[in-house]
Amino acid sequence: MRVRIASTKATQKITKAMQMVAASKLRRAQTAAEAARPYADKMSAVISNIASAAAGSPGAPVLLAGTGRDQVHLLLVCTGERGLSGAFNSSIVRLARERAQALMAQGKEVKFFCVGRKGYEQLRRLFDKQIVEHLDLRSVRQLGFVNAEDIAKKVLARFDNGEFDVCTLFYSRFRSVIAQIPTAQQIIPLVVEEGAAATTTSYEYEPEEDEILTRLLPRNLAVQIFRALLENNASFYGAQMSAMDNATRNAGEMIRKQTLVYNRTRQAQITKELIEIISGAEAV
Repeated sequence: MRVRIASTKATQKITKAMQMVAASKLRRAQTAAEAARPYADKMSAVISNIASAAAGSPGAPVLLAGTGRDQVHLLLVCTGERGLSGAFNSSIVRLARERAQALMAQGKEVKFFCVGRKGYEQLRRLFDKQIVEHLDLRSVRQLGFVNAEDIAKKVLARFDNGEFDVCTLFYSRFRSVIAQIPTAQQIIPLVVEEGAAATTTSYEYEPEEDEILTRLLPRNLAVQIFRALLENNASFYGAQMSAMDNATRNAGEMIRKQTLVYNRTRQAQITKELIEIISGAEAV
């Protein structure tokens, strides 16, 4: 029992240290995620505005108009590189898995692009042959826009080669330390927000809308992926902080119960030895 109590105390020290590290990194990750939201939202609003003006144009970019088909779907699943974060990774994978199964039930072809080791490890159990690419970011100490650009270039290259028709991004949106929301966002072709057409008459674009969109849409793709990576990063540390806090509390409860059992067993052994000594003395 002494060994078990010592082992549990050592585990409690580790979980407490991991909780403090996660809390420290969470502040920086949350600040980065919140700072990226206004830019990403404004980028989406501007593109939606321009896209509404260019709707129906024969020269509309394919990233906006689509291929005209809805047969092959690419699911871009962004998860964490490490575990010990509760249901953070599993919730994203579950959402992607449910979407994949629903699409396959409709006769669609599904492909996966996995960003993050944990999502890849879970998805390959069921969809090993459908995973077309896996990107590992364990070597990246601090996420930058260049990482999102690399992912966007790989996705665009596959789209230009005609490998898929629709691309959906999966990530976890950070709300608070105890709330992370698994999110699915279609990024190819771009979904134009309703109501944007009402404001397009107030603007005149130079050069033409189609030319602006041709240059802006690929950058918006990278921006949305970068936002997803930052949201995921903040969500991971929030989930890990919460999970390690629960683990520390559970370890404390285990130590209390183990100590109680240890004291009872020790007292019982002492009582037994005293009875044997007294019985032996009376026999003499």
